[in-house]
Amino acid sequence: MNKLASVFANTSATYKFYWFLAILELVEQDHTYIPKRMLFARMISSSWYTVNYFHVSFGKQDLIQESVMAILRIEGLRVNENKNVINTVLENTPSLETIKILNHFDKNVPHWFISSWFPGNRNNIYSLSQDFEHGCIYRLEKDAIEINPLWISYLKSNSKILRDFCYWNLSLFLQKRNPNVPDISNKISRALSRNSLMKQTNEYWKLVFAELGAVECIFTNKRLVFQEKKFALDHFIPHAFVSHDLIWNLIPIDKIFNSSKGDKLPLIEKHFDDFFNLQKLAYEIVKSHNAKNKYLEDYLTIFPDLQQDTGLDYLRYKQAVQPLVTIAGNNGFLYMKD
Repeated sequence: MNKLASVFANTSATYKFYWFLAILELVEQDHTYIPKRMLFARMISSSWYTVNYFHVSFGKQDLIQESVMAILRIEGLRVNENKNVINTVLENTPSLETIKILNHFDKNVPHWFISSWFPGNRNNIYSLSQDFEHGCIYRLEKDAIEINPLWISYLKSNSKILRDFCYWNLSLFLQKRNPNVPDISNKISRALSRNSLMKQTNEYWKLVFAELGAVECIFTNKRLVFQEKKFALDHFIPHAFVSHDLIWNLIPIDKIFNSSKGDKLPLIEKHFDDFFNLQKLAYEIVKSHNAKNKYLEDYLTIFPDLQQDTGLDYLRYKQAVQPLVTIAGNNGFLYMKD
């Protein structure tokens, strides 16, 4: 166990984390003799959403990010592709370019992962791993690994703990390389589903619609009426970046436009003033109806002294929103067209 723990003591890339997560996943499925290509496929599929949807940076030394983006293009897969589909495609693809990308990980990952058990270079580690006398977690073949029978029960029984340990250390690793990106720990795997915004719609914005009769979409200038249901509650800064549903980032916009907008970033110079004016008006309406509305507390993350009845300050709001949009743009999120 000490030797397994020491595997993660010094890491300059994410390879070991994703390699071990792939091993855990396949051992749980009763695979003990595992082709390397199955493992490499899962390294890609496990990091797929982190790279393509959340745009988290892996650092210059790490080629997983570059590999994921290249395979997205080569194989014609979707950003939100199902993990099982990605695995199947990568295990069976005839594309020599994709196979070359996957095989790159064979240069260092499989043997360096078990280097705690053995001294020497790649050839020595391959040779010494052939029997299980050293208690090594697996033995190495040219195109496969075989899990040590002594480890199988342990890996299965403790898979959740081991996976959480791996994810925790992976999140720490990525947070250091993305110091200004919020909520990294929730961006290292794809959430099963997004939270519904129905409560925010009915318990907050419905009051605004009732007071005004209609709300104008800040992007299309279309008139939105609550009863017509032709609007969607949208994240001004994409959810894929902020990873929260706080009311200060939510506004009703035209439903058709929302579908085409996707996770594109707003243009601060063009859109912020209208966004702020709508937010300010909504805040004042809701507060006048019910000063204890729970969603008013969401604004405290920007205005900690809001309870002193200072209202929403334009400059302070912009100083909170603008850097987030800039950082998201630097991380690869696209801007809306002017």
